Amino acid sequence: MISISLPVKLGNWKTVSFASTLYLSPILDLLLCKVPKRLHPEIRLGLQEALVNAAKHGNKLDPSKRVVVKFCYHRGKYSWVVCDQGQGFIQKCSCSLDERSLPPEEAENGRGLCILHQIFDQVLWDSQGTQVTLSKQVPQYSKVSLLMFL
Repeated sequence: MISISLPVKLGNWKTVSFASTLYLSPILDLLLCKVPKRLHPEIRLGLQEALVNAAKHGNKLDPSKRVVVKFCYHRGKYSWVVCDQGQGFIQKCSCSLDERSLPPEEAENGRGLCILHQIFDQVLWDSQGTQVTLSKQVPQYSKVSLLMFL
């Protein structure tokens, strides 16, 4: 059984929380509802990685622990803050675009943090390692720039 708290509006920010689970499809759908469709596949992958990390590695899939996600859109910038109730960790990602520096594809762990850095413009961890802020800047198109394409 999955339980999702309805989004709470805090200023421009909305908040959703859910019990630690890997059944993330409805949560991802909610978090992507205002994102342009062309960006859904990429951002969905990044958010899925962040939510899996929070539920699986942070909360150890303990259904009594919650994952909380705050999200907002402001002036072309989409932001998500993912928080877990785990012990935290020290983020030591030395990600590069060089495939040789990534763990092998068959590895069970280790690629998620690099994926976050490749998808989002900004990836910031709090000092405890229980909260990550992800941001993606999306160019806004004005009517003038749209007319140039016609």
